[in-house]
Amino acid sequence: MTESADPSVLPVSARPLAKISLKWGMIEEPSLSILEKFQLLRDLGYDGVELDSPSDLPLDEVLNARDRTGLEIPGLVNAMHWKHPLTDPDPSVRQACVDSMVKALHDAKHYGATTVLLVPGVVNAGTSYKTAYARAGEEIARILPAAEEAGVSIALENVWNDFLLSPLEAAGFVDRFRHPKLGWYFDVGNVLRYGRPTHWIEALGKRILKIDIKEYSLEKMNSEGPWKGFDVELGDGDCDWAAVNKALSDIGYSGWASIEVPGGNRHRLADLKKRVDRIAAL
Repeated sequence: MTESADPSVLPVSARPLAKISLKWGMIEEPSLSILEKFQLLRDLGYDGVELDSPSDLPLDEVLNARDRTGLEIPGLVNAMHWKHPLTDPDPSVRQACVDSMVKALHDAKHYGATTVLLVPGVVNAGTSYKTAYARAGEEIARILPAAEEAGVSIALENVWNDFLLSPLEAAGFVDRFRHPKLGWYFDVGNVLRYGRPTHWIEALGKRILKIDIKEYSLEKMNSEGPWKGFDVELGDGDCDWAAVNKALSDIGYSGWASIEVPGGNRHRLADLKKRVDRIAAL
């Protein structure tokens, strides 16, 4: 994309946020079957949906829904990385996370997904930053052979876990492994509390495998508390989406963006799709 190009007139496939998905748990239509939920998203114009793993979703039903609707499953989200952190003091807890990642990578291969999202660790009163860095490195090294075998990438995400707080540190953490199946799942809204998304994008560059989309209000953060910053609709917060799109274009990113906000029924999901389409066209 040249500097003079207008992103709004580019073909969708050439935009940085080229394909739009959301998280399975955002679909709040309990009466619908798996197939009907996939069809709902397809009808609303979504390109894909990300599932949790491990989960109790029947594999055959999911694959049938994917194949019948054409809705892709671009990635999975590890379902145990918060309850069983990869940096926990208890080796059995760390092992549970490793095992869950191996299972998720195996599932991803079946689904045709290319990434499994992983929170790399948590720093808290019981786990120092230095210790978390060492443990995360050790455990991720144990998981990488499974990623290589499955042909699926591990995508580390920036969350409010008090760990890897700098974009340069995040980039360096990925680089220390020198492995083609490890990269970053960049969450735009999560970094607004303590940084600028464009700076993260510049630093992470080609390490970014996928994008999570959420909004954040610095005004709400300052007046009501940090978590209230997320209580704002897509496009109505302090994220400069045009600048984000420009930064992603500068690093050559054109791929998946997954909405990760409170979901709802068909009407709510339709509104979210319209909002993210406006964002993607900026």
